Amino acid sequence: MHALEKILARASGRKKVTAGEIVIAKVDVVEVNDLYLQVVKSFYELGGTEVANPDKTTFVFDHYSPAPTIKAACNHKSMREFCSKMGIRHLFDIGEGVCHQVLAESGMVGPGKIVVETDSHTTTMGALGAFGTGVGVTDMAVILITGKLWFKVPRVMKVVLEGDLRDGVMAKDLILHVIGHLKQDAAIYKAVEFAGDAVRKMPQEERMVLCNMAVEMGAKTAYIAPDGVTYEYLARYGWEKGEVPVTDEDYEYESIVEYDVSEITPRVALPGSVDNVASIPDEEIRIDQVFLGTCTGGRLNDIRVAAEILEGKKVAAGTRFVVIPASRLVFQDAMKAGYIETLVDAGVVLSTPGCGPCLGAHEGILASGEKCVSTSSRNFPGRMGSTEAQVYIASPATAAATALKGRLCGADSL
Repeated sequence: MHALEKILARASGRKKVTAGEIVIAKVDVVEVNDLYLQVVKSFYELGGTEVANPDKTTFVFDHYSPAPTIKAACNHKSMREFCSKMGIRHLFDIGEGVCHQVLAESGMVGPGKIVVETDSHTTTMGALGAFGTGVGVTDMAVILITGKLWFKVPRVMKVVLEGDLRDGVMAKDLILHVIGHLKQDAAIYKAVEFAGDAVRKMPQEERMVLCNMAVEMGAKTAYIAPDGVTYEYLARYGWEKGEVPVTDEDYEYESIVEYDVSEITPRVALPGSVDNVASIPDEEIRIDQVFLGTCTGGRLNDIRVAAEILEGKKVAAGTRFVVIPASRLVFQDAMKAGYIETLVDAGVVLSTPGCGPCLGAHEGILASGEKCVSTSSRNFPGRMGSTEAQVYIASPATAAATALKGRLCGADSL
């Protein structure tokens, strides 16, 4: 079996599971974000009176944090009341950060766990050796009531990344290249495992970028086999290493795709589609706003890269650069390292840890006709504001270089 299959087998009380089977499995960690008050409503509509596992349940206020509207404020109030009533102590209120980063820092998630959230980018948890996936409100309400959910065991495709990265190239460039090559429907209801020498050389934060964006290929979940880098990262947040499922040597992947990362230059997803990927265009494209943040690109490593590029310099006139740390802890670590002071001196605008303008709710949404370079994961029309705005998806290095020059450019051109 694959390690992911072993996780599902353990959680469903089975010795063995195979791809295509439906299993009923216990869920180890549950997360509800502030987009989905309907989860609470559905809980009661389905007859719920008590949450099955309140100590395994978390609520994270990240999409509308702090509340930008009266409706969002009312939703937060209702969720706080629900958590209090149900004995849910893991309530991460405004300013704690993006749900996936907050959970990674919580000490609750690690190898072998099943993590289910009301967010499609829960595939991020695969970088910690967990089975992470997103669900809708009804399925989440069922989990709250029963502690279990049905899963179809996914087939696994393997993406192997070998070689050394070029200057100015990050994990975001690699995953954009993969998505551009394989397209958005390549992994529908499949698991994507990332492996290879290039992955092993990556810091944990960069590995999380790969797994995060696997969902942009349609993946149900993603996975990177945990190693010393993983355990060192988790140990910072109190994770105690336990049994780790390992993929059997004779496991047959549905498909294996290999890439030489030394051939990959800085990439961008052109406005309108995350799989319309290209090298940095030669023509000059003036940029109105740059956004560094979200569950895909607001971690300490990303902020460090931006600070190093902007140190002693200024953001280009006519370009706004918004930086939002992925969590309160990331924000604090960036302050201790001096990165925040460097960015503020360069003219960067800092906002509260959370999702920010990624979903077009607040803290930097776009006007008609504006062009933005973002480290987020999606760029369909209207994602960050006006449907007439254009969003280019890129790495933190490309984002910082673009903010410095005021035009779309890679860090390799500085």
